[in-house]
Amino acid sequence: MKVSVSADSTCDLTRELTSRYDIGITPLYIIKDGKSFADGVEIQPEDIYAHVSAGGEICSTAAVSVADYLEFFSKRLETCDEIVHLHISSDMSACWQNACIAARELGRVYPVDSRNLSTGIGHLVLDAAGMARQGMSGAEISAELERRSEKLDVSFVVDTLAYLRRGGRCSALAAMGANLLSLKPCIEVKNGKMGVGRKFRGSMEKCLTDYVRARLENRDDIDTRRIFITDSGGLSDETRELVEREVLKYQPFKEILHTRAGCTVSSHCGPGTLGILYYHK
Repeated sequence: MKVSVSADSTCDLTRELTSRYDIGITPLYIIKDGKSFADGVEIQPEDIYAHVSAGGEICSTAAVSVADYLEFFSKRLETCDEIVHLHISSDMSACWQNACIAARELGRVYPVDSRNLSTGIGHLVLDAAGMARQGMSGAEISAELERRSEKLDVSFVVDTLAYLRRGGRCSALAAMGANLLSLKPCIEVKNGKMGVGRKFRGSMEKCLTDYVRARLENRDDIDTRRIFITDSGGLSDETRELVEREVLKYQPFKEILHTRAGCTVSSHCGPGTLGILYYHK
């Protein structure tokens, strides 16, 4: 039995990884000036940043449609027996619900609600690809992914609150106070929803150093098999290298994968956002 693994564009995996593991991608839509653009296909994060810098409104996002899923799944099923498709948390988007409608019509498709975003989904996608290669069925893989999704630790430090404020997710007063105090909030995903965790103070480099230490230091419950360091752009290579050194200072991860966040995360958080994403044991 051949099981194909695919995911929405919110998984934020690199093209090298999707190619290596034969991962199909369904793009969400970015709404800019009333027009829809396919995430990562017709629009890139830099396009969003340039638009906002020029005085444009914050872009919004729209789910993959039922029709899109029907077309995508039908084509994939021509070359495989079953499909396992991973989605951004159902509390953040209608993608999973739309995919379930398409799956019921076609059969042999297993939509998985990751209860996460970005490379939190990416972890599950890579694990699913490994399980498919081991010969597990779509039903077995989807059940195991639902179990593993509860073990994910997904968080990001946001450099600027301008995007969250202009997108209605942060008040102007809160943003002003954070800027005056040089505060960088940590956005955490828990129970399928985003919330604000600890706030770090100082330069972005200091905040990232403190953030990594707070997440990883003196922890014996972390699965050190793999970690993603994912950012939304606007950071230097030196900053990314600093974060990797700090990560290895506290935990001996066997695989460290750097990726860039796609348009979905970038449109909400803006440039300069960075997160470390990993499993607990």
